[in-house]
Amino acid sequence: MLRRTSVFAPLLSAGLLLGGALAAQAEQRTLRVYNWFDYITPQTLTDFKQRSGVNLVYDIFDTNEALEAKLLTGNSGYDVVVPSNVFLAKQIEAGVFQPLDRSKLPNWQHLDPALMKLIEGNDPGNKFAVPYMYGTVLIGFNPEKVKAALGDAAPVDSWDLIFKPENLSKLKGCGVALLDSPSEVLPLALAYLGLDPNSSKPADYKKAQDLLLEIRPYITYFHSSKYMADIANGDICVAVGYSGSFSQAANRAREANNGVVVDMRLPREGAPIWFDMLAIPKNAANPDDAHAFIDYLLRPEVIAPISDFVGYPNPNKDATEQVSPAIRNNPNLYPTAEAMAKLYTLKPLPRDAERARTRAWTRIKSGT
Repeated sequence: MLRRTSVFAPLLSAGLLLGGALAAQAEQRTLRVYNWFDYITPQTLTDFKQRSGVNLVYDIFDTNEALEAKLLTGNSGYDVVVPSNVFLAKQIEAGVFQPLDRSKLPNWQHLDPALMKLIEGNDPGNKFAVPYMYGTVLIGFNPEKVKAALGDAAPVDSWDLIFKPENLSKLKGCGVALLDSPSEVLPLALAYLGLDPNSSKPADYKKAQDLLLEIRPYITYFHSSKYMADIANGDICVAVGYSGSFSQAANRAREANNGVVVDMRLPREGAPIWFDMLAIPKNAANPDDAHAFIDYLLRPEVIAPISDFVGYPNPNKDATEQVSPAIRNNPNLYPTAEAMAKLYTLKPLPRDAERARTRAWTRIKSGT
């Protein structure tokens, strides 16, 4: 669930095709990948293309809903896709993926067994997907602007910063953004209210809706990627977003030398933990190269630089020591054991609860 405004996307889609001459070669294989925006290093894609000789088409999306819409048509046109674990579970049930061939994934051995066990809640037996990156939903903020609005005691390490109107109303002037994702924002509200974040009770979604409507006047916008450029530029001061995205935004602000500082906190009350998964659609035209691409990403020396670039931990136990200390030693990115105990995974909802959540989200966004 990454998550920043795309800088390299136009270069990836155009450059990786490397011109019409190669594409015109009748015998050249084509691999089509659909991933979150700016969720890989350009060098990784270039290296895989050179090693494999495939014609790599790499497209991007910024919400799980956008990916799911393509998958549920029954003909996505892609060989590798990257759904988050909750959506993966629904899509497995819908029969949109083909089982992985472990014999074509020798680098599977590098995956962390504890994380793989956790993922089995969405993919029993780890049959259909491989974890790529994982992270949490947390709070990113501009320390100077938040201090100016709320003082030294601003509760930046608590969901009180977001869900208490007396706090958010004071932050309205410097800009507040929330993810445009009912499947991630509403569980936060439920958990804050002491309810099950995976509740299937329509009445609970009404309570979460009421909480969010109370703070709705102070929210600048809902978007799942725009907030990253805006917080790096100083256009907003607080955002609820994906953990690694704020690391990227901080790097971008430093590179721009614009005087903006971006910080983040994993709230002490807990937060959702998510996994983005590599999977092969059932109708993939090139499953062999899809497996080769996934196996390439399972190499420790390949995945570690991607973690450095995107700011997210990866599930490769043999890659951790190769990840930058600034990332692997940051408890807001790599949660401590104490913090991990307060994190929770999200699950697919029954149809009635899904409808209740959708209705609530429509009202929240409209503010009515």
